Amino acid sequence: MTVSRRHFLRSAAALASAAPGLQALAGCVRDASAGPATGFGPLASDPAGLVDLPAGFSYTIVSRAGEVMDDGLFEPGLHDGMAAFPVAGSPGLCVVVRNHEIGAHGEEHGAFGDDFARAARIDPALIYDRAPSGRPLLGGTTSFLYDLSRRRRVSRWLSLAGTASNCAGGPTPWGSWISCEETQESVGTAAGKPHGFAFEVTSASRGLTRPAPIRAMGRFKHEAAAVDPATGVVYQTEDSTDSLFYRFLPDQPGVLLAGGRLQALAIVAQAGLDMRNWGSGPDIAPGTILSTQWIDLEDVEAPDGDLRLRGHLKGAAVFARGEGVAYSAGRDGAAVYFTCTSGGRRRLGQIWRYRPSRFEGGPRERDEPGVLELLVESQDAATFYMVDNICAAPFGHMIVAEDGGGDNFLRGVTPRGEVYPLLRNAHPARSELCGPCFSPDGSTLFVNLQRPGLTLAVTGPWGRAG
Repeated sequence: MTVSRRHFLRSAAALASAAPGLQALAGCVRDASAGPATGFGPLASDPAGLVDLPAGFSYTIVSRAGEVMDDGLFEPGLHDGMAAFPVAGSPGLCVVVRNHEIGAHGEEHGAFGDDFARAARIDPALIYDRAPSGRPLLGGTTSFLYDLSRRRRVSRWLSLAGTASNCAGGPTPWGSWISCEETQESVGTAAGKPHGFAFEVTSASRGLTRPAPIRAMGRFKHEAAAVDPATGVVYQTEDSTDSLFYRFLPDQPGVLLAGGRLQALAIVAQAGLDMRNWGSGPDIAPGTILSTQWIDLEDVEAPDGDLRLRGHLKGAAVFARGEGVAYSAGRDGAAVYFTCTSGGRRRLGQIWRYRPSRFEGGPRERDEPGVLELLVESQDAATFYMVDNICAAPFGHMIVAEDGGGDNFLRGVTPRGEVYPLLRNAHPARSELCGPCFSPDGSTLFVNLQRPGLTLAVTGPWGRAG
């Protein structure tokens, strides 16, 4: 571990116990699709037909897919998860690292052009994988430097190349982005290496990261990741209808490539509990609190793509398409929030909260286990529909993005469990909204419209949240 990372983890651990944040969410929700009593008020129609926002809010288009970036490559499409990081010595600037969910079979939207000619501009050693034909895989990340006061992009560049289906991920406390491959693509006609790993991308670099899969964090359909700054433990979600919720105990907190132990969450005395509320298992009501334990997993690189199945057999709990996950240092203690996009009786989505043990990952954890709570389960599409990415807002709410049919919203969830609309995707493509995240100073919300491939910066009176 570097000195800077050790210092950050110690500092963050102290802050986690003192910083204000989310309180427990109530079990019930309300239909707040029009004129909510909380939040920022009703949404006003956007004359430009892009996104609807509450009164007092506005947006700036940061970038578009297909534009030429500062490194001479094209901005890829299919923008997805992202996070914003401070720039040392420049409080008015931030760096945003952004995923692009282009699969191994993707032929469009890439950084190198239709003929792949621009791949010759970069060091071949910095491209993780190529198809047998020699063409690079088109997934990965881009990064951009943003001036918060002037509300404009300063520069942008490709920061991870040759990966596949980079869906979500999560920021680390030491200033990097964990980019997750939501695929288990094997060696074949489209790929020269197995995929389904997490990669770390530093926000400090102004160029390509040397790609290195974090194999000890497992091979599966990675969705998102969240790091507890007090411990360095990484929590991971999996996008499958019978997914697990994972944690990675690093051998060296802050140095993920140094290895560690991968585990799956289980419920004490209820092996293999079905958390989906689909009728095949127990009916778990919002507000239910369950004691947890963690099961060690073996052969985590899973060449047969069966990691979750082996976890089920060992007693791990089953979730419905784990999606976004975010850490929050709450007034009443730290918690990790994650979404299940098709969970619940109506299959409209769930939000869970995991509160770690004081002894998380240590030998005394059995004496005081972490607990899991079903916070919100949608009963109506107007509450939320197929929640995906999630982030903690600086004003104490959670922000969730929808990936459903028809209109897709960003919605806020208050500490009382009330749900309200924050932003509506009004673009005719009606695609999912991706990657909501706040700038380090809390002034700007960044969000992606996956199609047609836009990144927006939203500003407004965040302090008036009800």
